[in-house]
Amino acid sequence: MIASQFLVLAAALFALGVYGLLVRRNAVLVLLSVELMLAAVNINLVVFEAMWRTSEAIGQVFSIFVLTVAAAEVGIGLAIILMIFRNRQSANVDELDLMRW
Repeated sequence: MIASQFLVLAAALFALGVYGLLVRRNAVLVLLSVELMLAAVNINLVVFEAMWRTSEAIGQVFSIFVLTVAAAEVGIGLAIILMIFRNRQSANVDELDLMRW
């Protein structure tokens, strides 16, 4: 296994996620970009764990924790976005001053 190929893939996914986070204005697409960045982190965790061949599989365990947190983040984030969309009829990030005093 060549780890550099997976690390380049993870870097490309992370860069694509950062680009989507900075450029997109739709809140759902921003959440999707965050998910891309978390997928890149998961790839890195699994690759480094495979390189070091630990018996505890710490990289895979952390990867499962990241997946769990990502699932919770998507569930809560989509619920918040849906409630804002019901109130404002827009999911545009620039118009989300609803929680501002």
